[in-house]
Amino acid sequence: MRKALQTILLALIASTGFAQIQNSGFENWTTMGIYENPQSWGTMNNATAATSIFTATKGSPGNPGSFYLKLTSKLIGISVLNGIAVSGILDSITQTPKSGFPFTLRPQSFGGKWQHMIYGSSQGSVSVLLTRWNTALSVRETVATASQTLTGMVMSWGNFNINFVYQSGEFPDTCIIVLKASGSNPAQNDYLWVDNLAFSGSVAGISENNVQSMVVNSYPNPANEEIGFACTTTFQQGDRIIISDMLGNIMEEKSISGTAFKINTSEFANGNYIYYLVNKLNIQYSNGKFSVQH
Repeated sequence: MRKALQTILLALIASTGFAQIQNSGFENWTTMGIYENPQSWGTMNNATAATSIFTATKGSPGNPGSFYLKLTSKLIGISVLNGIAVSGILDSITQTPKSGFPFTLRPQSFGGKWQHMIYGSSQGSVSVLLTRWNTALSVRETVATASQTLTGMVMSWGNFNINFVYQSGEFPDTCIIVLKASGSNPAQNDYLWVDNLAFSGSVAGISENNVQSMVVNSYPNPANEEIGFACTTTFQQGDRIIISDMLGNIMEEKSISGTAFKINTSEFANGNYIYYLVNKLNIQYSNGKFSVQH
């Protein structure tokens, strides 16, 4: 099936400041009966209140400020519960974020202050996900990620800085920050303390001057062993195609040239996928969706 895909024609202007990370210094806490929770952050405290054991607690003094966030993996019954905090709503059953906060800029990096220590073998992590709702495709897509697994230990306040990896030239509409004291196999007393979170730098996005006009046909659709792409514009050096699944996981990234090329899909699972055509500046000038059916 030949499919003409919409050309992206967006003109977006970035402001000089960054959207605020809500309660980035953990100075504001809400009393929830027998415990406190950092305002605008989701934790596992509500799920453990009946045990009077809490994995997210207020630390003092902050660096800077009066307070900071202490995440500690704790033994609850016969298992250890990971110390987790999310900048939004946390699903206490799946221990995954359900929402983030509005964010519309393209920072270069994410950083702050931390201390951390591990008592087992499963290190915690700090990660940020920037996403946007693609109205043309009716899907939420990943714009950029910044992620770092903790290594060793930091026993006094240290600085951390994690660069974003951009998968799209678009601007996001949502940001989710996830802080974890442990990895997939938490040990009792693993901890991660954080304070003074902030974004820095700026990465260019799509502007009216650098969007190319292009029509792309993909065939066959659904694909089986491979899918071909034919374009009305000749690709330049540094242009590439990025293919992700519907959750934003990168399945393929390949340099492209000429006006036509093919992608091997024999190892792709059955389902829907999104492709992005980007140039050497990571500016996206076309995208679309296709299916794989073996």
